[in-house]
Amino acid sequence: MNDLNNSRVSRRRFAGGMAAIVGYLGLNPAGALLAQATDPRAMSGGRVSASEYDELVKLCFNENPFGPPESVMSAMTGALKYANRYGYPDGDIVEAIAAHHKVGVDNVLIGAGSSEILDIVGNTFLSPGKKVIGVEPTFSAVYEHATGLKADAIRLPLRADFQQDIPAIIKAANEDPAQIGFVYLCNPNNPTGAIVPKDDVKQLLDGLPAGIPVLIDEAYHHFVESRDYGTSVPYVLEGRPVVVTRTFSKIAAMAGMRLGYAIAPSHIMRHMAPYIDNLSVSALAKWGGVASLRDTAGRDRVRTDIIQIRKKTTTALEAMGYPVIPSEANFFMVNLHRPVRPVIQAFRHEKILVGRPFPPMLEHLRVTVGTADEMERFMAAFKTIMKA
Repeated sequence: MNDLNNSRVSRRRFAGGMAAIVGYLGLNPAGALLAQATDPRAMSGGRVSASEYDELVKLCFNENPFGPPESVMSAMTGALKYANRYGYPDGDIVEAIAAHHKVGVDNVLIGAGSSEILDIVGNTFLSPGKKVIGVEPTFSAVYEHATGLKADAIRLPLRADFQQDIPAIIKAANEDPAQIGFVYLCNPNNPTGAIVPKDDVKQLLDGLPAGIPVLIDEAYHHFVESRDYGTSVPYVLEGRPVVVTRTFSKIAAMAGMRLGYAIAPSHIMRHMAPYIDNLSVSALAKWGGVASLRDTAGRDRVRTDIIQIRKKTTTALEAMGYPVIPSEANFFMVNLHRPVRPVIQAFRHEKILVGRPFPPMLEHLRVTVGTADEMERFMAAFKTIMKA
């Protein structure tokens, strides 16, 4: 186990880099490497005005482009009266999440975005010499946090069809189980948007050595249409060593408010308890989260709009001869048939931010699904840039 301060330092470094994107873009010339400009960990300090920031089309961080619905905004505004207090009423956020998933309150942990939960899992199950197993590319902050804990990561390549290689993960875990701290599965995967089918998840859990925890990141769960997909929350109810994480940053449009949570068996939660910061989530985020869980109609509207816009955009790209990896998320990856870095930079000239490079997929561009107007701007810029 590692000191809680490690978790806080790592989290602040990651969140601070996210906030500093605006400053980086304002201080650097248009010719700067956009591959770095859209990587939150590569940011440095500085500021731009709100109007300059608002002019940018932000298709780089998989955010919800529509903003929080009125129900969430109203709940957060009402919670402002608690801004000067500790120990305030929190809207019963933990109870609301537990009821939503039909689990007990002792199965729920909230944090400042799911990224804090991922760090807590790392602090709990990794120590010097231990390893996390997962694929590459994926949400690599999990691996970077492991490095900060003097642990390591076994990063396995995706299959040729860009799917996560479940048999390879099982094989790596069984080669030296004592070294393995936990297995990481992002489902749907970021940056590809591809799912791990529910039968493959079961194959993974059944094939791992007994007792090895599995962290299953379901940040993009709400955008999945495939019937082959299934949430892993039922495995928690079975008592398996599974930690499922969710976030309000995507479907609920609360990325700037920082609220996420984990669902896990109570015996896993007891191990995680020493690393929990009970003051990391604000009153506004908690009340907003409760309102979001209740606003099923609002979530359904966002889901429908995102999926429709994603399909329209990806169909147009493929008609132009640029293959797109089938995505079940609010983003997609398109094969440019050329190095991605100069293209990212060219989009920045057009005031459009797109995803950073994801080695080794250095000819694929990750694009967040924006509003219909934003995607029209993206497509117009794409045609111009790719002709050049």
